[in-house]
Amino acid sequence: QDKEKLEIRKLNDPPSAETVRDMVKYARNVIEEFRRAKHYKYILCLSHDSTGSIELLEICELSLDKMGAVFEDSNVYMLHMMYQAMGVCLYVQDWEGALRYGQKIIRPYSKHYPSYSLNVASMWLKLGRLYMALENRAAGVKALKRAIAIMEVAHGKDHPYISEIKKELEDH
Repeated sequence: QDKEKLEIRKLNDPPSAETVRDMVKYARNVIEEFRRAKHYKYILCLSHDSTGSIELLEICELSLDKMGAVFEDSNVYMLHMMYQAMGVCLYVQDWEGALRYGQKIIRPYSKHYPSYSLNVASMWLKLGRLYMALENRAAGVKALKRAIAIMEVAHGKDHPYISEIKKELEDH
């Protein structure tokens, strides 16, 4: 699956091997830079005011723009930055922004991970809760049911976490 995970944009003029190599190097550096920035923002407690989070979101958005010129959205480097951006949006309670990133992430996650991966279940769970928070009950129920279906296989039908999500569904 490496080819899918490192998918390059299909352009009329395909990028050279060197361009792709440079972009992979850039992606690895920006992921490391983001990790350090996130670490220092939390250590310095800047995360309590939204400026630190906005800066983190800018790193994500700028890198996604740059990488998106070469990489498909399903590329693991793109997915990593989208996931980070989604996390920042959740942190600053930008539910619409988080949902936009989550919607872009879920299909490639479902392709890259095994059928009953808890990473996929976790993303469906986040999406379900976001839909519910944004009062799109139909989409919320559908997403939460998909999370439950995966979790029932991974954890077993009697797991307390599954009961908790089922209760969430009843309460909405």
